[in-house]
Amino acid sequence: MPPATPAAQDAPVDLLALDRQVCFALAVASRNVIALYRPLLEPMGLTHPQYLVMLALWEEEPLRVSELARRISLEPATLSPLLKRLEASGMVTRTRDPLDDRALAISLTTQGRRARSRAEKIPPAIMARLGMDLAELEGLRDGLTRLIDAARDDFPPRERSSRA
Repeated sequence: MPPATPAAQDAPVDLLALDRQVCFALAVASRNVIALYRPLLEPMGLTHPQYLVMLALWEEEPLRVSELARRISLEPATLSPLLKRLEASGMVTRTRDPLDDRALAISLTTQGRRARSRAEKIPPAIMARLGMDLAELEGLRDGLTRLIDAARDDFPPRERSSRA
């Protein structure tokens, strides 16, 4: 790339240039990275949103639908049909929470628990495909998590600055 000329240095920055937009870079990165997961998840019979549900349940189960929705940042109404499909495929069960019969609790089936061993191959495959090591991806994730927190309405501005 040639060095910037004095005229170029004095030119105003176009804040509306497409390649300067964080939203554009995030949208393209999201589509492209999620597309890398598709061929890895298809043999397991999972979509990417279903994979996120399974990741949460592999960490802890049972989970109420509301808690699961919070953990994967989806609305419960969006999550409901996804959970029905996971239940129909034999990966999870939906039962009334014994502590609150108004709430549904989601648990893994034996098949859902066994799927974890197949899923353990996914992160290394993604790292290899991206040509990035774990530390690099964790740094990227940490930066994105800070961005997500800053963009959320439920974090007052003073809390945002102290979380950085």
